[in-house]
Amino acid sequence: MALGFFKRKKDKAKDNKETMNSHYYNLTVKNIIQETKDAITIVFEMPDNGIAYKSGQFLTLIADIDGKEVRRSYSFCSSPFVDEDVAVTVKRVEGGLMSNYLPDQLNVGDTLRVMEPMGVFTTEYKEDNKRHLVMFAGGSGITPLMSISKSMLTKEPDSIVSLIYCNRDIDSIIFKDDLDDLQTQYEGKLQVIHVLDNAPMNWQGHSGLLNHEMLKKLFERMPDWGTEKTTYLMCGPEGMMNNVETLLALQNIPKDRIFKESFVSGTIKKEAKEEEATEPDEIITREVMIIYDGEEHKFTVEPGSTILETALDLDIDLPYSCQSGLCTACRGKCLSGKVKLDEEEGLSEQEIEEGYVLTCVGHPLTDDVVIEIG
Repeated sequence: MALGFFKRKKDKAKDNKETMNSHYYNLTVKNIIQETKDAITIVFEMPDNGIAYKSGQFLTLIADIDGKEVRRSYSFCSSPFVDEDVAVTVKRVEGGLMSNYLPDQLNVGDTLRVMEPMGVFTTEYKEDNKRHLVMFAGGSGITPLMSISKSMLTKEPDSIVSLIYCNRDIDSIIFKDDLDDLQTQYEGKLQVIHVLDNAPMNWQGHSGLLNHEMLKKLFERMPDWGTEKTTYLMCGPEGMMNNVETLLALQNIPKDRIFKESFVSGTIKKEAKEEEATEPDEIITREVMIIYDGEEHKFTVEPGSTILETALDLDIDLPYSCQSGLCTACRGKCLSGKVKLDEEEGLSEQEIEEGYVLTCVGHPLTDDVVIEIG
């Protein structure tokens, strides 16, 4: 099993050797920025051989907390085209292990073990593109959208970005100064609209719950480039995103123009798993084969366990993070057999059609399941 822990930088040569591992990096903390009372941005030094990542992807941070390895995914707020170093933003969550541990325990100069960048909430950039990205962010959901915005503004001179950013109050706005600076730098190309639940007396912007009438007014303030040239992105609390999806449907926005990234907290309840297990496909003890890093791992999965849980119990170090079926860190392609998923939210319809599964919420339904990861 992988060991995660903070440590002072002692032996750079040793760290660099581990960093060259194709799936893990040891990254040194270069700076910690207090964005708001509850949110910090962790800036890591770029290792000598670099890190290849895309805007919208995430890093999985690994730490040993009270003797237990904990993994959590945090989206990049940095852009590979703009920023010299890589950075993620962490917001405290009540009762959150990692989200509270990092602000309290992490220091500049510490080294943190991370998994390679992952995630499919991305887009490719072309200098001759001319498109309009309409973004909806809530709280720390701004993080991947910040990364995407910086890349878009830099790489596509004829594209524009409109951002609707919802927060509790003015002190909760992450990257407020950075967004103001970007608006000034890219005047006419970036429009930021803040919506606050609790607005101060002198607030000139929008306040209250984003609703149909408010969204109609906001859309009237945005350039209309037509359906084919406009893409809608959202990231934030599930309640906010469900609300936005409903509002976009009322605006007759096609579903295939809407993309979202879910931040995960908690795990799927076993009661829900047992309920779903009453379907015709019976979950019983079966053998599976996992192909990872050129090695084949064959093992038996019991009905009460997922494929990933079983592999980890056997000290097979497969990639994972949220263990809830949303982050896709454990994604693999099912080459044969059939797998039942407790949660499909993290996969697109196309990925499901192509045979991709998530081992953290997957159960073998046949005896010939072969899954290739990576």
